[in-house]
Amino acid sequence: MRVKQISVFLENKAGRLADVTAILAGSAVNIRTLSLADTSDFGVLRLIVDHTEKAEEALRQNGFTVRMTDVVAVEVKDQPGGLHAILELLRKAGINVEYMYAFVQQSGNNAIMIFRFDRTDGAIRLLQNNGIPVIDGRTISAL
Repeated sequence: MRVKQISVFLENKAGRLADVTAILAGSAVNIRTLSLADTSDFGVLRLIVDHTEKAEEALRQNGFTVRMTDVVAVEVKDQPGGLHAILELLRKAGINVEYMYAFVQQSGNNAIMIFRFDRTDGAIRLLQNNGIPVIDGRTISAL
């Protein structure tokens, strides 16, 4: 139930993000979702793509520092309090959310959030045991 995420470390300067997207486009890799965090000197681009290994290889071949990370895709009720219910469940279990971001899809009953937890296996078990849908990587890549 884990999803493979690519983290790319970028210099915080004009054009570096476009360099990444050019490499992925040239490799016929489609970005499914992303998050970009920065400091004054560098940024971390987190990507979920349709062809993870191909993307990783292309970026490395072009001199980018790339790391693979396991994250979890969770269906969240698209209503007030939907996210809070999940976060409260995690808090009570002592599971920390290291970061999270949204996965955009067509409008529906649920939103999809990408989570990085300090205890991934425990979080997956907790969510599933409480009837919260966890989405596998193949499904996310195909959306």
